[in-house]
Amino acid sequence: MRLLTDEEGKIALAAAKFAVYDKVAKTVNTEKAAPPDISDYEIFNEKRGVFVTLTEDGELRGCIGYPYPVLPLGEALHDAAVSAAVRDPRFMPVREDELAAIEFEVTILTPPELLTCSAAERPKNIEVGRHGLIIKDRGMSGLLLPQVATEYGWDAEEFLMHTCIKAGTDRDAWKRDDTALYTFEGQIFSERQ
Repeated sequence: MRLLTDEEGKIALAAAKFAVYDKVAKTVNTEKAAPPDISDYEIFNEKRGVFVTLTEDGELRGCIGYPYPVLPLGEALHDAAVSAAVRDPRFMPVREDELAAIEFEVTILTPPELLTCSAAERPKNIEVGRHGLIIKDRGMSGLLLPQVATEYGWDAEEFLMHTCIKAGTDRDAWKRDDTALYTFEGQIFSERQ
């Protein structure tokens, strides 16, 4: 899978930001920028997994996306950005007066792959900072992006435990062979870079 160039990453960030501003801003601004033109970039027509993360003063303000490549990147990016701003059930919708303080991050995902080792071998097969995780257990699932473990300073076992907690299942579910574990990688583009 081809990685996005730095230019494409900047365009992805701009597209996410435009989608949120377009949805949330209620006042008409004659100087409002036009949406970035993604039509010249074939990669935005490829189906990709993507997450958009919004932070305010360093705190999570919304994060939603598509773990699997089910939509063209441009469409998935737009929907994830709007959803992170106004549909993340953990937060109230972003208000117009907050927009200037919101920082945007876009993570383009590789397709998730089932980790086929035994449960006992899982921690040594996870590279913190490189892998994101999806846990599926008894009808529940949870996902944590690769950067989350690094941000919190977790080792592989802590990362597995917190992914189980995110799924709403037993924190040690990752230790059972009947719990499915998927890994993926993410290419991160952030306004903080």
